[in-house]
Amino acid sequence: MAEAVIVAAARTPIGRAFKGSLTTVRPDDLAAGVVRAALDQVPVLDPTTIDDLYLGCAEPWGEHGFNMARVVSVLLGLDEVPGATINRFCASSVQTTRQAFHAIKAGEGDVFVSAGVECVSRYADFAGAGQSRSEWQNPRFADALARTAETAATNRTWTDPREQGGLPDVYVAMGQTAENVATAYGISRQRQDEWGVTSQNRAEAAIAAGVFEREIAPVTLADGTVVSTDDGPRAGVTLEKVSQLQPVFREDGTVTAGNCCPLNDGAAALVVMSDTRAKDLGLTPLARIVSTGVSALSPEIMGLGPIEASRRALTNAGLAMEDMDLYEINEAFAVQVLGSADALGMDYDKLNVHGGAIALGHPFGSTGARISTTLINALRTRDGQFGLETMCVGGGQGMAMVIERLS
Repeated sequence: MAEAVIVAAARTPIGRAFKGSLTTVRPDDLAAGVVRAALDQVPVLDPTTIDDLYLGCAEPWGEHGFNMARVVSVLLGLDEVPGATINRFCASSVQTTRQAFHAIKAGEGDVFVSAGVECVSRYADFAGAGQSRSEWQNPRFADALARTAETAATNRTWTDPREQGGLPDVYVAMGQTAENVATAYGISRQRQDEWGVTSQNRAEAAIAAGVFEREIAPVTLADGTVVSTDDGPRAGVTLEKVSQLQPVFREDGTVTAGNCCPLNDGAAALVVMSDTRAKDLGLTPLARIVSTGVSALSPEIMGLGPIEASRRALTNAGLAMEDMDLYEINEAFAVQVLGSADALGMDYDKLNVHGGAIALGHPFGSTGARISTTLINALRTRDGQFGLETMCVGGGQGMAMVIERLS
């Protein structure tokens, strides 16, 4: 059976939504640019032989709509390459990699692009006709929505609504899920702030060492400006400064702008190939996809999704956490990183060693492929073999993937 290997990986700089460096760039153009950058790393590959292009996007409407994956193929002049846009919210471009992995294992193709994009700056009015998002919600969740509002107002400890015979709130705001994890699992504001500072400080050190230059594909704007660095990382972040920030989601809450990710614009892409095709082309793969795992839990504590997903991915790989040289948990919120890492028994010195989304940013649909790119880079930098990437997913899911560095 063929193995699925990653032969190229690239990401754009990550811009801050609405006020950052990439606000003028359409998502389809940004995605096309980063796919081109990844393909340029494999000049011996005839791109017309790509079996499929999978593109992750968490909100595939407006400029992100019209099956953007197919739009990207056509923008690149690859009329022969089909495309599918995939939505698993924050894990959309882990799912695209998983689909490429499965297709290769099934013998249904040899060359795939796994990419993702999200440009929050380009979101249009959600409903397009003056309607609010709430008008699209299923009325069967009305009681759950009301209960979420009450919990948020009183900052009470989260309890599982299923135990009282009710539905969980599938539409719950992500910030409220973070506060639920904090109250239910006793994760303090100080621990969250400390991790937020760690993320920023590690990103600052990585930038100084030129680590991200090896993974970022610069973006040229319409006016000729070249963007080559992330907007988010801040130099000199201290616990004293972060501890002064006010809670964002609950009056007496713990989640602040200093311990959660911002809103962002960005894209990333991988070229995934069978090991046999890579050998035929004389390529040395960057990494092998060993296994994946997906899981689900109450939407109201979705931040803990990495726990079971990681366990499943490790079981599927026949490996243990102790076998992992490095791991990446997407930092949607510090509290969910801490809760997941604690439960999994992770070594914090191996976790998000170059900073995570609190510093770098989280352009939803692209984050899975971005983390893969960053993890491969980190394994090469630190001469590691196995890496785990995992993330929580809106709606109450988790996803994880194990990779093995090959070069």
